[in-house]
Amino acid sequence: MTILPTLAIVGRPNVGKSTLFNRLIGKRQAIVHDQPGVTRDRITGRFELEDGQPAALIDTGGLVPGDDPLGLGEQVALAIEESDVLLFMVDGKEGLTTADQRVWDELRMIAKPTVLVVNKSDTKAAMEGWGEFYQLGVDPVVLVSAEHGLGIGDLDDAVRALLPKVEAPIEDDDMPSIAIVGRPNVGKSSLINRLLGEDRTLVSPVAGTTRDPIDSVLEQDGRQYRLIDTAGIRRRSQVTGDAEALAVLFARRQIERADVAVLVLDASQGIRTGDLSIGGDAWERGRPVIVALNKWDLLDEEAREELEKDWPRLQEVLTEPARVNVSALSGRRIDRLLPAVDDVLERQNLELGTGELNRFFERQIARHSPPHNQGKPWKLFYTTQVSKAPPTFMLFANRTLKRSDPYRRYLENRLRETYDLAGVPIRLVIRKR
Repeated sequence: MTILPTLAIVGRPNVGKSTLFNRLIGKRQAIVHDQPGVTRDRITGRFELEDGQPAALIDTGGLVPGDDPLGLGEQVALAIEESDVLLFMVDGKEGLTTADQRVWDELRMIAKPTVLVVNKSDTKAAMEGWGEFYQLGVDPVVLVSAEHGLGIGDLDDAVRALLPKVEAPIEDDDMPSIAIVGRPNVGKSSLINRLLGEDRTLVSPVAGTTRDPIDSVLEQDGRQYRLIDTAGIRRRSQVTGDAEALAVLFARRQIERADVAVLVLDASQGIRTGDLSIGGDAWERGRPVIVALNKWDLLDEEAREELEKDWPRLQEVLTEPARVNVSALSGRRIDRLLPAVDDVLERQNLELGTGELNRFFERQIARHSPPHNQGKPWKLFYTTQVSKAPPTFMLFANRTLKRSDPYRRYLENRLRETYDLAGVPIRLVIRKR
């Protein structure tokens, strides 16, 4: 895959970096909130300049030199290192601040091409006082309103003049996407960092450290994967604050754009109701789920036996999911995770011919008689596969069957057993003809 030219949006907290990021990539990927520090990891998106050239864009947490309890500065430094051009963002409404000056004092030492982006330029204060930003000595200076889209064309011109050109097209549409999901503080970010071999996401014992969805590209054995780290998903009653509520909402959205979900559980805590809820949520969206039991090495024999007793609760929700016992901290059995992903991705792309499918259902109905309603049996006329990932089958019958009907479950289970679809969602759409 060709490496995209990359821009990083940097600046002190709450100047509108995430708003500009969302504006440029054309969707709400980063969380926007008035509270400083909501963006904690570096978030990557892709967009196209006006001449059609693709580029990568990185949103970063607010940089506060000398005050960095969560290691945000390290994340910003990594984003800067990855980037070809920096978008140094300031708040035109507030004017030049000491914090802006301190941030620039650090950035100027890096000596990378930089565009000074003066945000909120549609306000009276910005229009009257933006000239003071020339004191910083940054050139060029572009005035924008990230919220209303003003000045984006001027920013595009400034960026195109500084970015290196892409010599080859980018082809990554076939890259499978893996959403790493789970309750807060079970080790999702640690797992991704272990897979990538770098500190790509913030790791902290403070629950809720990851708030924004983060995409990373992993290459292994010549194949590329898109890893999506998500905020820890809690039950609604346990969510505190608007920013965390948004993070939970965004995490659920990331499941929808993934091909498969890896549900990370803290093995030392056992299987919780929240784990079942998250796994069920991915399953209902038609995504196969692989269970990664993290911190497995911390369990003694008694704790492992208790976990095994509890395992059927998760099997019931996810229908025999693939399971990998891992340790993100030590790297134990991490190498088994991607093969499990490849396996389930291949199996969920099952395609059955119409003839074979109808013969299969005829055999299953002959083995187990269908239910009766008012003395009349349920009768199947015809079936065909209408899509894959997840495998979806259209059944035409003399009447429908409720989702909770045991006979529907019987047919699903026989499909799963016959065609090796353990851990793969199956959709039976039954239409009355």
